[in-house]
Amino acid sequence: MGRLSVRFCICCCLCLCLVRLAVPSSAGAFQFGTDLYGISGRVCDEQTQQAISRVEVTLREPGGVMREQVVTNESGRFDFGSINHGSYEITASAAGYESASTSVAVGRGSARGMTIYLKRTKQSEEAASGSTVSAHELSMPKKARDLVYSGKQKIFYGKNLQGGLEDLEAAVAVAPDYYEAYYQIGMTYLQLSKRDEAEKNFRKSIELSKDKYGEAVIGMGTILVDKADNGGGEKMIRHGLELSPNFWLGYYELGRACLAENHVADAKKAGEQARSLMPGAAIVYRLLANVHIREKDYPALLEDIDTFLKLEPDSASSTQAKAMRAQVVQKIHDEKIVTANTAPQ
Repeated sequence: MGRLSVRFCICCCLCLCLVRLAVPSSAGAFQFGTDLYGISGRVCDEQTQQAISRVEVTLREPGGVMREQVVTNESGRFDFGSINHGSYEITASAAGYESASTSVAVGRGSARGMTIYLKRTKQSEEAASGSTVSAHELSMPKKARDLVYSGKQKIFYGKNLQGGLEDLEAAVAVAPDYYEAYYQIGMTYLQLSKRDEAEKNFRKSIELSKDKYGEAVIGMGTILVDKADNGGGEKMIRHGLELSPNFWLGYYELGRACLAENHVADAKKAGEQARSLMPGAAIVYRLLANVHIREKDYPALLEDIDTFLKLEPDSASSTQAKAMRAQVVQKIHDEKIVTANTAPQ
């Protein structure tokens, strides 16, 4: 059994290799029968990219007739089921945010889920924690802020990395000290696997912010972890979290660094913190799965896989996750049989 457990852990670690993503994945749409479809997605804060609960999401038919209205859950998720083929408008509204509307064409995979980003009203931004980051962002020219918003929409919703990058670079051309925009540029280059360019922009963001913008510091820590400088990366990420203590992605990257150093308990703590801040981020459950593999906690591992598959039922990684799930179920079954056979009679 010891040799089997070792082989199983190695197999799982290879299958569930950690993947760093700049942004959490959006929910998928589900098809009901041949003529009815479903739309599901998530609503997030445009500035922090964190999920927003209790948002009213309204589905309207062509002509403005309301079809259905739902409220997002604690993970910021909404779901409309049994929708006919056609074009619709979805509007998201929440206190302290500007309403946002988007059109969606439903039918045969044309609506694969979405993330709607809400922009805070000026009053709510001024009232929100009074941080230097919010004040600095508000001080940027409106044209630059609009370009950043447009860039994020293209990247996160439209999956148009190059188009989003062009908007972000146009924003810093308008406002050269816009360090939040340099951070977003760095994250986009990471998604494009251009780490040298990502590092350059993270450093620029840190320099302009005088080392006060935690997200950029965490970005640099991520670069170090990617270069296998796990100790240096962990130190930098921890510093970034001191500056931005509610940044879920920072805890995810901290967990990744700790796991690479085989600091399993610290990795688990960081992963659980990331989960509490962003329970709808599938990559968090990949991290926790790797932690539970190290701990040989197979029931917890099964929960991680099930949650991951619920959040990303059709992603490129879901096939591997499904195969692993079958192995984990068999492993739990085998251990139960061994325990029953070795129990005192």
